[in-house]
Amino acid sequence: MMSTKMIYGTAWKGERTTQLVVSAFLQGFRAVDTACQPKHYREDLVGKALATLRDNHKIRREEIFIQTKYTPIGGQDVSKPLPFNPADPVRKQILSSFQTSLANLETSYLDSYLLHSPLSTLKQTLEAWCVLASLQDEGKVRKIGVSNVYDTALLETLSAERQVQVIQNRWYEGNVWDREVCKYCKENGIQYQSFWTLSGSPNLLSHPTVLEISHATGSTPPQVIFKLAQLQGITPLSGTTDRNHMQQDLAAELLVFHSEVASQVKSVAKLIWG
Repeated sequence: MMSTKMIYGTAWKGERTTQLVVSAFLQGFRAVDTACQPKHYREDLVGKALATLRDNHKIRREEIFIQTKYTPIGGQDVSKPLPFNPADPVRKQILSSFQTSLANLETSYLDSYLLHSPLSTLKQTLEAWCVLASLQDEGKVRKIGVSNVYDTALLETLSAERQVQVIQNRWYEGNVWDREVCKYCKENGIQYQSFWTLSGSPNLLSHPTVLEISHATGSTPPQVIFKLAQLQGITPLSGTTDRNHMQQDLAAELLVFHSEVASQVKSVAKLIWG
């Protein structure tokens, strides 16, 4: 299984999706996140990008981490083509969405498949989770997980059926950096993927101590935040459309906090994690 420290996020890219995914991978990304949700994603254009990378740049499927999601009807725009019939049972909806994703992404398997959110009832969420587990048992999915879940009790309930392996949540000052779920993930060996990592925390990015660390290490404030997250086992999503920022975001993994900034790093870490 490929590991990665940062994932390229494709939400809200629209018609630019193919161009941006190709650009991100040429800068060094090897992981991509999307969803079978035409409302916010062009999963089909992610697939075109991956085909371009394969055919024109010799980046093989096994070098790439592909993650997508089943989005329940509540997260879909019914004015756009749906990947399933909402009148169908949950299992049939997910299998239909899954097959659409495989076709869109031109792959026979997924590295990670997520529920885009819990469903409207616990019973439906458990039913959906068991479908993901069956796809994993069949070798069609390597990791399974949930996005937009902020209740550790629900994670415990799901893990009683099949271990949750991936969580993708908002990680920002507005929810106090999702401390409880982050802690739960760390204690249970679950990959925590963060979105809104930068855009959701403008006060953190401009915090005087973060600026001090940035200056002392010759890095950018976003690199400092990404590195602090990675040091806590968090895998950030980057959705930047700027080529230079793509390079900088990936380079955050190589950033080293030397002893002269140890106290500042500790101060910012305490601000985030308490």
